[in-house]
Amino acid sequence: MRARRNGPRPLAMHLMAAGTISASSLSAWPLLRSGWMPLNGNLAEPGRALQKELAAANPEAFSTALTDELMRRHDAFLSGIETYRDHPYSRTIEDPPPLWERGPAKLLDYGVTDRAGTDGTPLLVVPSMINRGYILDLTVENSFLRFLAGRGFRPLLVDWGTPDEAWLARDLSDILSTDLVEMLETATETAGGAPVTVIGYCMGGTMATALAALSPDRVSALVLLAAPWDFHADDGGPPPFVAAGRPMLENLLSALGCLPVDVLQMLFLSIDMAQSWEKFRRFGAAGRDTETAEMFVALEDWLNDGVPLGAQVARECLFGWYGDNLPMRGEWQVAGRPVRPSEIDMPALAVVPSQDRIVPPASAAALAAALPRCETLSPSAGHIGMMVGSRALTKLWQPPADWLRENSAY
Repeated sequence: MRARRNGPRPLAMHLMAAGTISASSLSAWPLLRSGWMPLNGNLAEPGRALQKELAAANPEAFSTALTDELMRRHDAFLSGIETYRDHPYSRTIEDPPPLWERGPAKLLDYGVTDRAGTDGTPLLVVPSMINRGYILDLTVENSFLRFLAGRGFRPLLVDWGTPDEAWLARDLSDILSTDLVEMLETATETAGGAPVTVIGYCMGGTMATALAALSPDRVSALVLLAAPWDFHADDGGPPPFVAAGRPMLENLLSALGCLPVDVLQMLFLSIDMAQSWEKFRRFGAAGRDTETAEMFVALEDWLNDGVPLGAQVARECLFGWYGDNLPMRGEWQVAGRPVRPSEIDMPALAVVPSQDRIVPPASAAALAAALPRCETLSPSAGHIGMMVGSRALTKLWQPPADWLRENSAY
């Protein structure tokens, strides 16, 4: 029998967020009704309409109805969490064999997962270092990598693994200019010495851009999937968790030598605290014995299966990228050289999902605009949904595969 899950991580924050939503709803509606709540931007017009409806409602009856509805939703939320924690699903896919490995990092050969990919066109696939790369191979039926292997490509996935103490002490420039460059060399060897296409997802797309700048002779094309570049695109400055939380984060990094998984999860949760409330509420109401429920659990397990980020890498990402916006300013350096997309003269495809809450579309679009030969796709999808959503195969996997077929040099 499968052991009970500890997640969603951190559980206390998910419960606190749900409680905050309930409490704020109960306290906010009288302020809105009386006109004491400011209404700005996109909320102004619907807010005024709601204000009129509230003014016409009986306050006692409305308060009772709201309390009952919040209790019903909160019960469904808690039921969803309990159902998730006890669900029997367990991921059983075995990783393909590695072509290269050092410490926790490996280069996994997904070409062997399908006969068509065994002698296919090699592709180096770089995921984020924050969440595990198997989001691209979540299940046998929902796997971007196996999809590519079945269409005559040989995806080589960078698996960052679980960092040990030595890995956590390294900085991003060192990892990029040594390990990632060596994995690129291995990929080109599988192509008989020819340059290969590099695919990067999320943070991996930012790293793939740096790799193309470091080794342009070994990279024939770039595919960037929701890759951030302008880290101030939405707010015009550092996000609040960096601007206000930098001293606390620095103390944490200095004390622990890493950014722990639960802290990373808290940062993601802070982007949209209502999302956890909504998704577990819907999951609790839907029942667990369905294919949709199993996919929900598989995805949640991946979300909760993160790894800590080394202190130096975290500083570079949080303070150099999100804080100072060094990539967009042309001041982010790898191996002593600035990474400037305008100098990367090769075919590129940027997939910029229009509903992305983790990497704002404007952030990813800035990288596409800076690359001299870049085409852009803007699917109606979110950051994770583009990889594992119900329409992923036809709407989000096939167009890049078609582009790869036309632009891969091998």
